Amino acid sequence: MSLIQQIKQIYIPVKELNRAVQFYRDTLEIPFLFQAGELAFFDCGGVRLMLSPPENEDFAKASPILYLSVASIDHAYSQFHTRGVTFIDEPHLVAKMDTTETWMSFFIDSEDNLLALLAEKSI
Repeated sequence: MSLIQQIKQIYIPVKELNRAVQFYRDTLEIPFLFQAGELAFFDCGGVRLMLSPPENEDFAKASPILYLSVASIDHAYSQFHTRGVTFIDEPHLVAKMDTTETWMSFFIDSEDNLLALLAEKSI
């Protein structure tokens, strides 16, 4: 039995907290939980995203890539593109298994972090 049960929270370093909150809350429409000082929290399907300026240089490194699950990658891509999100590629097939295809599209948030949309399509 694994000691680790789930991912509970992911830290995303930001340069400008208010700008980042606006992007994640208003552009990506991830439910905003609360803000405490220089920390902002969002609920992404039960996983908390914590946005904050880095406390020191150890935390100033690039963030991990968040793969955000969407029901329809084409629809999400179109909606976010319309809202001014900067994509580095279009939705594309990355893996094909028995009855499922995995599609992704990568984009940049307001703080220059790399994120991805991810959709699994039944075939």
